[in-house]
Amino acid sequence: MIQILKVDKKGYRFCVKSRSGNPLLESELFDTKEQAEGMLKVVQANPIFERKTNHEGKFLIYLKGNDGKKIAESKPYSSEAGMENGIKNVKTFLSQSSLT
Repeated sequence: MIQILKVDKKGYRFCVKSRSGNPLLESELFDTKEQAEGMLKVVQANPIFERKTNHEGKFLIYLKGNDGKKIAESKPYSSEAGMENGIKNVKTFLSQSSLT
């Protein structure tokens, strides 16, 4: 499931959620809903994933735009296998392209 969310008066972001409603990825903030939707379409057409490890040894997914800039970030995963499963799920939801 993909949602466009209003974040107080700060702007908009898109969120990719699992079937159970847990967030898989949350985007950076965009000034307008149209900007968030536009960037979502870009990453749906060509999702670029970067795998990272934070200072606590947790695994993260970065979703990047065509220019290499980070567009969205996952929650931390405790295992590499969990992170890979997260990427698989995000790819599935991005390909379904349904906004709620």
